[in-house]
Amino acid sequence: MSDGGDERLRISSGAPWEAEVGYSRAVRVGAIVEVAGTTAVDERGEPLAVGDPAGQTRIILERIAAALAAAGATMADVVRTRIYVTDITQWSAIGAAHGERFAAIRPAATMVEVQRLIHPDLLVEIEATAIVGDTAS
Repeated sequence: MSDGGDERLRISSGAPWEAEVGYSRAVRVGAIVEVAGTTAVDERGEPLAVGDPAGQTRIILERIAAALAAAGATMADVVRTRIYVTDITQWSAIGAAHGERFAAIRPAATMVEVQRLIHPDLLVEIEATAIVGDTAS
């Protein structure tokens, strides 16, 4: 799709709120893939792993991996994650779940506490940036 001269590949999860809010699950422009803020919800938008920030993190990272795959990327291409949490005292459990996926990749990462997410049972939201074919080590 052409958009202002840039070739953009837009990835949709099929969630109705993507059109309502006006965003894509992920967008690839050239070698760069940006994955939107991702939470642990089912196809109806209902929270999963309620009360379990590490469980939510694992679900989120699986959803991010699927969005990356649809854009022709893998978790190994991730260069940055941004982790938003509603309770920073849970950083260790969330960080450990993040580390399960990224221990060898070690992207730049930020974790910050926010007042709340879109649903009170959501404890974690993660964004990711990937560069396809990045060979820096």
